[in-house]
Amino acid sequence: MFPIPKTASIPLGQVLGAPSVSLVNKGDRVKVGQLIAKGEAFISANVHSSVSGIVTKIDEVTDTSGYKKPAIIIESDGDEWMEGIDTSPEIIRDCALTAEEIIVKIKESGIVGLGGATFPSHVKLMIPKDKKADYLIINGVECEPYLTSDHRLMLEKGEQILIGTSILMKALGVDKAIVGIENNKADAIDHLSKLAAGFKGISVQGLKVKYPQGGEKQLIKALVNREVPSGRLPIEVGCVVNNVGTAYAVYEAVQKNKPLFERIVTVTGKELSQAANYLVRIGTPVSEVIQKAGGVPEDTGKVVNGGPMMGKSLNSLESPVTKGTSGIILFRASESRRGKTVSCIRCAKCVSVCPMGLEPYLLAQFGESQRYEDAEKNRVMDCIECGSCAYVCPSYRPLLDYIRMNKTQVGKLIRSRTNK
Repeated sequence: MFPIPKTASIPLGQVLGAPSVSLVNKGDRVKVGQLIAKGEAFISANVHSSVSGIVTKIDEVTDTSGYKKPAIIIESDGDEWMEGIDTSPEIIRDCALTAEEIIVKIKESGIVGLGGATFPSHVKLMIPKDKKADYLIINGVECEPYLTSDHRLMLEKGEQILIGTSILMKALGVDKAIVGIENNKADAIDHLSKLAAGFKGISVQGLKVKYPQGGEKQLIKALVNREVPSGRLPIEVGCVVNNVGTAYAVYEAVQKNKPLFERIVTVTGKELSQAANYLVRIGTPVSEVIQKAGGVPEDTGKVVNGGPMMGKSLNSLESPVTKGTSGIILFRASESRRGKTVSCIRCAKCVSVCPMGLEPYLLAQFGESQRYEDAEKNRVMDCIECGSCAYVCPSYRPLLDYIRMNKTQVGKLIRSRTNK
């Protein structure tokens, strides 16, 4: 059991969408699992307290993105949970809720995609009337190096994940679900395959070990041989994708009445003495998580939130764990230095490795010269930010940095046109 933080800083904006609106004030006492902020926008998510204690302030804290964001700060005074949360080890298979009631429960529980994207899960389940879902795809690929939280979860909570999968199937009205797992997790494939025999419509499929196999569009192509058109969502080809961690969170919400206020986090590094997967409360400072894993090694040069390919370097170890924190990786100083950036040599390696068929060198040039309209025309918004281009670049050009900047600015352009 991971220690409860003395102070939990719970950000109001933990999702790919609008931040939540606080429901508590300074001096209020809260319990574990209590709703403390409401997601009022269409794409937003509820936030629940991960500790019991007193709200000391609502202030800005540096989150894992490096920016200061509003957060509810709670001084812990114990571990008192909200009444009605089932903490028993009993596994409950039968779900009596209707599809609509399941979606409402998921929304109330603040569940988001736990693979890293943090898109509100209830929104994914609200299929437009002119669309139809054929498949539910459960993403157990976990293709990022170093990260093993999903792998561990599949081995320890396999039955609950499959119950959560069947609940999601009911919410979507589909009769087929496929759990995709890379072949380097043979024990998880074997374990879930045996369990899936007891669940109607759920199958488990091993996949080639290839980064970024866990991308939504790549996973759909690999499992059902359907290609999502540029600028479109998986539902366009009859698919809805959810992470295994999300499926487990759905089980806990629907069957145990437990909101999302904690998650599994991989804490690792070559010099870390107690690298492991920990069940961590949302709002716990990263510094406390690292301390539990043995403390910061002397030669640490960088601490990354997420995986080494798509994660981002932390500029403060006091940043809190959020719903999207899949891993915390400590790199040696020798592994943390970028090579000296030189001119592009037109080798086209970045083009050859791009899983979306883009031209990263060109998109990066548009970002560098602030040509955002040209970037949009060249499908910059299709970039999944896998980092493959920057990884293979022999000139050490910060391709992904420029592309991310491009996407931010192009997103603003698109929203400004939509709002007119």
